[in-house]
Amino acid sequence: MRNAEMGQGYRAFREARDYLLANRENYDTAYRDFAWPKPAEFNWALDWFDAVAVDPANAERYALWIVEEDGSESRWTYPEMASRSNRVANWLRSLGVGRGDRLILMLGNQGELWETILAAIKLGAVIIPASTLLGPADLRDRVDRGAAKHVVIRSVDAEKFADVPGDYTRIVVGEPVEGWLSYADADREADEFRADAVTKAADPLLLYFTSGTTAKPKLVQHTHVSYPVGHLSTMYWIGLEPGDVHLNISSPGWAKHAWSNVFAPWNAEATVFLYNYTRFDAPALMAQMDRCGVTSFCAPPTVWRMLIQADLGALKTPPVKVVGAGEPLNPEVIDQVRKSWGVTIRDGFGQTESSVQIANTPGQTVKPGSMGRPLPGFSVVLVDPVSGERGNEGEICLDLQERPVGLMTGYADDDERTGAAFADGVYHTGDVGSVDEDGYITYVGRTDDVFKASDYRISPFELESVLLEHDAVAEAAVVPAPDPIRLAVPKAYVVLAAGHEPDAGTAVSILAFCREHLAPYKRIRRLEFAELPKTISGKIRRVELRGRESEGERPTGEFREEDFPTLKS
Repeated sequence: MRNAEMGQGYRAFREARDYLLANRENYDTAYRDFAWPKPAEFNWALDWFDAVAVDPANAERYALWIVEEDGSESRWTYPEMASRSNRVANWLRSLGVGRGDRLILMLGNQGELWETILAAIKLGAVIIPASTLLGPADLRDRVDRGAAKHVVIRSVDAEKFADVPGDYTRIVVGEPVEGWLSYADADREADEFRADAVTKAADPLLLYFTSGTTAKPKLVQHTHVSYPVGHLSTMYWIGLEPGDVHLNISSPGWAKHAWSNVFAPWNAEATVFLYNYTRFDAPALMAQMDRCGVTSFCAPPTVWRMLIQADLGALKTPPVKVVGAGEPLNPEVIDQVRKSWGVTIRDGFGQTESSVQIANTPGQTVKPGSMGRPLPGFSVVLVDPVSGERGNEGEICLDLQERPVGLMTGYADDDERTGAAFADGVYHTGDVGSVDEDGYITYVGRTDDVFKASDYRISPFELESVLLEHDAVAEAAVVPAPDPIRLAVPKAYVVLAAGHEPDAGTAVSILAFCREHLAPYKRIRRLEFAELPKTISGKIRRVELRGRESEGERPTGEFREEDFPTLKS
């Protein structure tokens, strides 16, 4: 039973949610008039999810639908998920999981993951999401720096914790493991749950270890409103509505999974749909999308690039809402999907530190290469990294005069990093962009990825977009390579599409293509065929590629413009 103040939180949340739904394709009105709900007390699992679970409209609606590679599937309605999470919450409480306790959650895309998320929220515990790909060293870091008191993992991962010291509650999902508690015991608990206290909106809820593309992972802290309420912006970007069947390609443990596999779809009263596979298979994925009536689809650039190499026409009933996030999408990918599915992929920009800040929203003109415009509730400014002046190009920042709800509180236990991130009255994203006269923002690159060549500023993303237009290029990353005359020249690391050989002929073809489609100062001067180093969340580690270039010696297998006299200056 919610108290009166919590009821006020529900009403404020629903009013804001319904306002965005009503103005789903009316960006100007939504941006002008939207106001974040700011309840003093709010527990999203109790005050929102359980409330919509008893709504007759959701009595038979699936909250979660998981299809396995062998064709088997599991489905849970909203009432079933509410009941299951109550049992888990009661069981975890009996084991000593309390308000403010930090709990590492390392499960795959399985029903127990969503049950535990809801249960932890109900208890007021702090969730530390963790990828099942993590090894013992990463897990020691999370237990240690995360100050974890409890761990919920798959049975198959228990061995990884053999050398992870700590006095933490050990819980496994799956087959019994000696010395570990069995999650299945939660089935014996009551399916009614009563909170032991109110949940303050500012109480911590999530502690994310960032993917660490440049340094040791930071600990991003979110509250009971910054992600649950903040992801109203993500719901608005995707265009989710009650009854949608939403598929988001993302692995548990990373922020994007919470964005689009938990908060955004359940804020909209939609169905979270998952297809589990061991190896990506585009035809199989599209077959399941057809069979299960997926209406909304989100995928990272890597997946989109693999999809366009398949027969997109095999999907007879394409989703009507398609978005991309993680890294900006290249125009070539967007164009191919539009031709095959008749829909336009809409880019969105956000971070682990926030919900979606900038995006192309439903019903609005999509400008090629642009990420779109600021989302309702976000005031975006571009700040010159040197002078601090605001203008039409610079670091993408959030104006804190009207602090958006969907923004982290800071980096846990790191006042120095937090202070730097929130310096000078803005939140610094570390990304660079430019804005046009209509307010559309174009991504330029990370502040540490942009470089100078012949005194011209180079955006790797712009050059990578041109490279991807070549038939032989499946993936590409551009970094500066030292040059005695120009200081640095653009070098491309290229992953080839099927059917192309990593030889001089292919290199000449790609270099010539770039000469034709890029201004002279932007030309790719060097090229190497290689696999791209990535974080386990799938982001390209350009910092590692830059490190290779600083070693000085010419790598074996590198092709240079000057190697080919046929390439005229």
